[in-house]
Amino acid sequence: MTYVISMRTYLSVMFSSDGARPSDVVERLQMIGFRPTTGNYDFIYEWDRHATVEDSIYFADKVHEALDGLGVLFRLETEIME
Repeated sequence: MTYVISMRTYLSVMFSSDGARPSDVVERLQMIGFRPTTGNYDFIYEWDRHATVEDSIYFADKVHEALDGLGVLFRLETEIME
């Protein structure tokens, strides 16, 4: 039996009334591969491969860059799905 290991990164965003419009934030996040979701998190990114810790840190930097200047706070959580 073959097991496929996949990874998901979940993103929670906290908006500020002094920051960018939520629709602008969604657009930026979708540009780097996130999709909106419902539940405990606001967005999900599904990796196409098993990533390393370094890959996750690099991706967190990409999220930071995408959200820079928008006046939002964010939290990432990555998990391995077997």
